[in-house]
Amino acid sequence: AGFWHVANIGRGCKLDPKLISAFVERWRPETHTFHLPCGECTITLEDVQLQLGLSVDGSVLTGFAQSADWGAICYDLLGAIPDNIYGGQIDMSCLRETFSVPGDDSIEVQRVRYARAYILQIIGGYLMPDKSRNLVHLKWLLKLIDFRAAGELSWGSVVLATLYREMCRVTQPNKIKIGG
Repeated sequence: AGFWHVANIGRGCKLDPKLISAFVERWRPETHTFHLPCGECTITLEDVQLQLGLSVDGSVLTGFAQSADWGAICYDLLGAIPDNIYGGQIDMSCLRETFSVPGDDSIEVQRVRYARAYILQIIGGYLMPDKSRNLVHLKWLLKLIDFRAAGELSWGSVVLATLYREMCRVTQPNKIKIGG
């Protein structure tokens, strides 16, 4: 599905709030660049591809998702209906608890369900977290129905767009938390 590299680098990843604050202070939303003493710089699709290993070619992902019966979708794709679904988002702790480690005797269908849950955790925890880093939207689960097709999507583009959007939002004077 195209998340192998991110899965390997994300394990020891810790956020540095002071570094993030320093970058936020230097972000210019009108140009999507950081203004540093040495000049301007930005994060490009090439950076996303090289550092995260995400595809930037292929079909573009959109963040739009119509309202759906998320419980039924979770049952079909994850094999369980979590209690913690809020407006199309699922609690990350519920994913971690329900899908911690598949058993050695698990069948292929179970392993695929665990893989979907794990990728959702990567999306919600590292790539496109919400402000609380506790919820991930289930619209991304719909993109994980077929792993081969998911691997051909431009995940890097949506990650970069999310980062730009959140950086622009957090530079507004009344914002105190950042997502993405």
